[in-house]
Amino acid sequence: MSEFPPFQYGKSRFNQETFLGRFRHFLDVIDLSTLFVSEKRLQECIKLLDGFKQGTLPPGVTDAELWQAQKIKQAIIHPDTGEKILMPFRMSGFIPFGTPVVVGLLLPNQTMASTIFWQWLNQSHNACVNYSNRNASKPAPFYKFFQGYAGAVTSAVSIAVGLNVLIQKANRLSPTTKLLVQRFVPFPAVASANICNVVLMRHTELSDGIEVLDDSGQVVGTSKVAAKHALMETALTRVVMPMPIMVLPPMIMAVLEKLPLLQRRPRLVLPVHSLVCLASFGLALPLAISLFPQMSQISVNQLEPEIAMATDCKILTYNKGL
Repeated sequence: MSEFPPFQYGKSRFNQETFLGRFRHFLDVIDLSTLFVSEKRLQECIKLLDGFKQGTLPPGVTDAELWQAQKIKQAIIHPDTGEKILMPFRMSGFIPFGTPVVVGLLLPNQTMASTIFWQWLNQSHNACVNYSNRNASKPAPFYKFFQGYAGAVTSAVSIAVGLNVLIQKANRLSPTTKLLVQRFVPFPAVASANICNVVLMRHTELSDGIEVLDDSGQVVGTSKVAAKHALMETALTRVVMPMPIMVLPPMIMAVLEKLPLLQRRPRLVLPVHSLVCLASFGLALPLAISLFPQMSQISVNQLEPEIAMATDCKILTYNKGL
């Protein structure tokens, strides 16, 4: 099979029905090189894709060029709004902009103030990523973003601080065990808060519904059932995502910190810790978002009766967001 199959507009060049195909697709989505694409190059890609849709492509354009143009457009432009996503909030910017926050979350010997600060910073970044990559087929007033943001940050800080207080009061634990357990506190705090974050940042989708599309990409209707599926799938990825990020670094660092080199040179602990977090983040993000295709499918039998009556298609498609 050729590395570049015949180009299909709006489709992935990898099989989205398999985990491996979705994994390869999302490696394209989070490709760091797309962060450095110039405005001129972006407009060239959009023009090339418009030419394909209108049947006015210049001669000599290859499938490889079309797939690359679509990769760049999809990494930068929101599929529903057609607007550019700010660099720190793109999926390709999640790892470079999120890793410093992860390092801060996993620092040992956290004070109450530092716990609150890092949880606030983490959920602020997550809130902006969730909002920027939401399903935007139905516009929502911006004030609802702030409502969701306040709820997400409050839940994250409350859970993290509550767990830390419980550990501090656990007198039966030895100081070493208490420190080790404290290092794992960010995972349940972040995982719980991530669910709250997704639901609160995108709760208007549940009340208003999201658009469902037929085989030809035409809007059939607006479905609250599809919105519920979209949020459940996205929330699950946000629970899976922190697992390697929050669990692996504490385990790895507990071993590495016993090495003579790091004991002789404690200044190396933070850079080593940062590299371990970066590697874990780089593994976790594509694995988590590959659990479900971005353009998910749902049987019309599961949707509202008025939608089922409006189409002859058995399966409809919706953008679940990222």
